[in-house]
Amino acid sequence: MIQEEISIQTLTDNEDIHVGYYDNDVVIIDSIQKFEEVTSAHVSMSAIAICTSGKVQGMINGHRIELCQNQVGVIPPNSHVTDLMISPDFNLKAMFLSNDIIRDFLHEKMYVWNEMMYIHELHVISLERDEMQFFSIFYELLQECYRKPTDAPFRTDVVQSLLRAAVLGLCGFMRQVTLADNHQTAYIGNSGNNHFQHFLDLLHSERYKHRTVESYANELCISPKYLSAICKKQSGKTANEWITEHVLEDIRYSLKQTDLSIKQISDRLGFPNPSFFGKYVKEHLGVTPTQFRGRKIE
Repeated sequence: MIQEEISIQTLTDNEDIHVGYYDNDVVIIDSIQKFEEVTSAHVSMSAIAICTSGKVQGMINGHRIELCQNQVGVIPPNSHVTDLMISPDFNLKAMFLSNDIIRDFLHEKMYVWNEMMYIHELHVISLERDEMQFFSIFYELLQECYRKPTDAPFRTDVVQSLLRAAVLGLCGFMRQVTLADNHQTAYIGNSGNNHFQHFLDLLHSERYKHRTVESYANELCISPKYLSAICKKQSGKTANEWITEHVLEDIRYSLKQTDLSIKQISDRLGFPNPSFFGKYVKEHLGVTPTQFRGRKIE
């Protein structure tokens, strides 16, 4: 079982990955081909990838996906990618973005990203020829910019400005897809929606999410009851349902994809002790942590 921690450091240190550009918030990958040894990974940043040949199958936070040629895959931050299967001719181009830079890029349009990633869980988008051309132009411009010397004036600012335009364009395509599928219309920009968006930001900016509704509400300076109410109104799920869903994915990943002991997993996920952790797993997954770890994946 080989797992990877995908972060700015691990990407830039990997000799098998052709990195075109990187700074403190961005990594642009020109080519990734050698994924044969990787079966699971924790992706700490947001990732946007265009498959240029072949295909890859796997699970993102428990949801099965398949990414083929001329499709875009989008992975939210702190995601667990497991059960990867790669075709021999697989290749892609990708950008990895920190949480801070995503928020800087999108500003008031952050709700579109959150809605697509966490409500509709839209992780794969098929591009038409004109849409592929749109992103090809951006990529060519980016290459021209980041091939300049690293001390070229405003190099980072120019690259990030182009990336912001590309990310905004992608959000527009994602919006069109969901509207065409008759999903709900855009959120109304009110205080309740703002609190919900900030809750999602908090939930997905942390690697492990086992915290109480009260703790999240305190950070937002609102009551737990109000936080649950606005979550239910905006997404159909309460705050506790959101937290539980993501905690269970952390548990599944930790038990199946790591060699950590039950106590180590309990500690890392923020449970007070292994006994409480065991009861939580039994309640939600129907088996003990040890039984779940030993069960075959169907």
